Amino acid sequence: MKYRVESFELDHLNVKAPYVRKSETYKGLKGDVVQKYDLRLLQPNSSAIPTGAIHTLEHLFAVYFREIRDDIIDISPMGCRTGFYLIKFGDSPEKEIEEDFKSVLKRIIETEEVPAVNPKQCGNYRDHSLFGAKEYAKAVLENFNAKDKRRG
Repeated sequence: MKYRVESFELDHLNVKAPYVRKSETYKGLKGDVVQKYDLRLLQPNSSAIPTGAIHTLEHLFAVYFREIRDDIIDISPMGCRTGFYLIKFGDSPEKEIEEDFKSVLKRIIETEEVPAVNPKQCGNYRDHSLFGAKEYAKAVLENFNAKDKRRG
């Protein structure tokens, strides 16, 4: 293979979800820095988020991350459905992104309506699950809290 795909080089057997991992840094021709983060919600090869829930998480992440950060370029689900890629301008410490991630997950738990769930704004507006998104947000936060307790 001529091109290196960073996520294919990650040993998915040795990571412990949930986590935030700074995965790649890109430098533009004019000095711009673009950073990609791996926001892992579930343990790889153990389970996957169903499409309705991950689609709803995508909509909520798109809005909520942009409401707290002005440097977001994109946030997209991983094909394996165990997490998301967050792409942003500039470099930020993983811990800062993790704290923002936790804040967004807390907000999702309180959400009553998913933005842009209609045929004009969404290409598959019937495939959403706010209930599922909330359940995954709760579980990921609980797992982050358990990890934090073991660390501290």
